Amino acid sequence: KYKMNRDYDYMFKVVLIGDSNVGKSCLLIRFADDCFTENYITTIGVDFRFRTMTVNKDTVKLQIWDTAGQERYRTITNAYYRGSDGILLVADATNRKSLDNIPDWLSEIEKYTDDEVFKMLIVNKSDLEEKTEISDDDLKKFSKLHGVPYMWTSAKSGINVDDSFLKMTQSLISKRELDEESGHKSKTGKKGTKSTLEGSNLFRNAEKAMNEKETSCCNN
Repeated sequence: KYKMNRDYDYMFKVVLIGDSNVGKSCLLIRFADDCFTENYITTIGVDFRFRTMTVNKDTVKLQIWDTAGQERYRTITNAYYRGSDGILLVADATNRKSLDNIPDWLSEIEKYTDDEVFKMLIVNKSDLEEKTEISDDDLKKFSKLHGVPYMWTSAKSGINVDDSFLKMTQSLISKRELDEESGHKSKTGKKGTKSTLEGSNLFRNAEKAMNEKETSCCNN
């Protein structure tokens, strides 16, 4: 009976994390609204967007959360991470320190999530090649050391933004399928499961909030 009330096969909560000014909000807006603004005004709190994707004939609903400036004050709490299925760690290609700080963010993540959460590093602003302070070798070493895959992206040009979210979504679906085969109880739900029903409350509340505010990134 639950299946008839759902317009998706999977739903996942994905959170963006990383230093301030690495372009997390711009990545969120590029992915969800397919536009870019260089004059994005940061608000303190939590921002989020929705996007529905089709992956291998499955309809997947993503809710993507952005810290919206909280990382400046280290006020990110358990509520931000709660129920997350995937975490996108964001670094700035023109700021080496933003990559060096990722291990600190990984430690932060470990405090609030379990080991099953899928993590991926995306290096934003790859279009600014002349200002790049991070090399592909740096990322390969990081990936090998921390076991985290990576991708170069640019919120401004759109390069690899969709692909990054697609790669994460495919990994989350694969994990869910393996969990089902092994009988492992996962918080990442399929239609009709208890975990999905609990998670749907989060989505309904968030969607209600989204409907009450302007969502276009192209309006200043």
